[in-house]
Amino acid sequence: MSQDRSKGIVSIFIVVTALFFVFLFFAFFSISQIKDIGSSEGVLESASAPIAVVPIEEPIMESKKIVEMLLAAEKSKTVKAIILRIDSPGGAVAPTQEIYEEVRRIDKSKPVYASFGNVAASGGYYIGAGARKIYANAGTLTGSIGVIMQMSDLSEIYKFLKYRTETIKAGRYKDIGNPGRAMTDEERDFLQKMVKGTHAQFITDIMNVRKDKIKGEITELAQGQIFHGQEAKEFGLVDEIAGLWEAGRRIHKELELQGEFSLRFMKPAKKKFDFSDFLEESGAFMNSVRSLIEAKSSASPAYLYQP
Repeated sequence: MSQDRSKGIVSIFIVVTALFFVFLFFAFFSISQIKDIGSSEGVLESASAPIAVVPIEEPIMESKKIVEMLLAAEKSKTVKAIILRIDSPGGAVAPTQEIYEEVRRIDKSKPVYASFGNVAASGGYYIGAGARKIYANAGTLTGSIGVIMQMSDLSEIYKFLKYRTETIKAGRYKDIGNPGRAMTDEERDFLQKMVKGTHAQFITDIMNVRKDKIKGEITELAQGQIFHGQEAKEFGLVDEIAGLWEAGRRIHKELELQGEFSLRFMKPAKKKFDFSDFLEESGAFMNSVRSLIEAKSSASPAYLYQP
């Protein structure tokens, strides 16, 4: 039995070693392909254009890349205005609020506008509301001013499968959302208050910029419903109906910018190769290998745990 275990360990070591050398080859090949962009601004499609376009696409789960592009456009002496090109259904609350805050700050010194693409809903609209003017296509799906939190109660399925979980906790709210049991009324009330508080923050931030533009009661417009662009304009949720390029032309004319109209598309700055980062990733890889070998040679099973 021990001989079979030893053979198994040797086999794993050989496979892992081979994978490590493949990893090394891929890493050095990637390094050879990296081009020095030579600027903190990232790659720009038209370096001379005075209007920068910062894309906000897909679900918003982090703010770093978008904020970096905003800061690059803000620092650029040739950029005179910024357009947020939003095509997102929304996302997490915190990164959305971080981006909104930067938009409000930058707009005080350099005008920031929003252009809505296919969808600019929930967090996508939240960010756009921070701009001084919002352009949308007539068919853009926007609005969805609301907050949602969903959890699953799988307790009946667990019973059917005769699957039991044991929870040890300190603090009565610590396991809210545990799928192994139904939520209590107290827990539901607690989460409802939290969600309502976040919803109030959403509405407040919209009204901080658009209170003189909203037509009707914001509380009625902020029930999570979706509007098309034309309807959103009627309610004052957007300002003008226009696509990205037409919006750019109007902004160019409004600000009386010099030269021919063009747009400058921002992209996230490529990370330059850092050998210390490479060594760190290699070390992490080898630690994983070591753990795999130790688990294979141990009589106890290996577990992966995500708190």
